[in-house]
Amino acid sequence: MSEDTRFRVLAAPEEGPLRLLNRETYEPVVTATDGHGASVAELHPGYCIDADLDWTTSEPTIRSFSVVRRTLYAFADGIEPVFEAAQQTWTEAQMAGDSMNSRVTRNTDNEVNGVLYVFAEDDRGSVFEAFREGTRPVEPLVERVNEEEGDAPREVFVLRPADGAYVIVTIALRKGGQFAGTLRDTYDCPSPVE
Repeated sequence: MSEDTRFRVLAAPEEGPLRLLNRETYEPVVTATDGHGASVAELHPGYCIDADLDWTTSEPTIRSFSVVRRTLYAFADGIEPVFEAAQQTWTEAQMAGDSMNSRVTRNTDNEVNGVLYVFAEDDRGSVFEAFREGTRPVEPLVERVNEEEGDAPREVFVLRPADGAYVIVTIALRKGGQFAGTLRDTYDCPSPVE
């Protein structure tokens, strides 16, 4: 049995099977460690792909795929310092008694360069992990930005401050842009691609 559908590549341990998120069902899929019909070495977290999976074994393999969009996801835990826009957005959420809040971000020329969301972390620290594992998909947030800004590759950063009180999801509108680069450098999120 094979399936040809659209997936988002999820974050995975450096040594381990490729993990995918079915974009129709939002169900995570853990693939086999090896035996793929196509090289998966160049698939990075966040990439949107159309893939044909072979389900004839307990762990599916990828027969073939094509990259639809080269958006990148990065995850960083215990970040310091938290950038000002995120701190303000979280403070506003707390003052309003809300568990989430959002705002657009702007560069020094007052041009919109991204969108950020803050979510209250629970006492088990599972909100950050749910984003990383794909059980709480980031996809709807990215789709909302794409509806407003056009369908383009982006860089998405999921960050948890050192105090563990909340989680920041920041979507940089321009992949490889200055805002994305600043976030990568500040929070030690090296780009997997040049």
